[in-house]
Amino acid sequence: MTDLQPRPADHKSADHKPAGHRISVRVYYEDTDFSGVVYHASYLRFMERGRTELIRALGIEQRELFDGDAALGFAVRRMTIDFVRPAVMDDLLTVETVPTLARGATMELDQRVLRGEEVLITAQVKVACVGGGKARRIPDVLRQRLGLEIV
Repeated sequence: MTDLQPRPADHKSADHKPAGHRISVRVYYEDTDFSGVVYHASYLRFMERGRTELIRALGIEQRELFDGDAALGFAVRRMTIDFVRPAVMDDLLTVETVPTLARGATMELDQRVLRGEEVLITAQVKVACVGGGKARRIPDVLRQRLGLEIV
């Protein structure tokens, strides 16, 4: 599998909670379209950062997953997005990421993008754990840190 090793309890950031993880994202000019609202593809980047920071908050660096003989990564297999309200330049957004289910090589997560308490985006994401061009079982240490039971 991988050589990921458990780390001391200090691997958890203040933002990591059993229910999920939150990061802040500022909207810049480059994130907007000609009308001044956030371009839809920018939300994909924001949510990718949220998923990456969730893993980092668990004490696992993406580099650890990618390096070595058992190199692993996560590829988005499916994403369903509901665009509820637009964000605009200079908005300070919060990206929430909550892992909900793990099945062998796949994991499902719920994500939301908020401006304050206002929900702008909701998404359901299914990622596949891959290595060497094939699906790979999600490492036990990662599932344990996520608090997910394997189904």
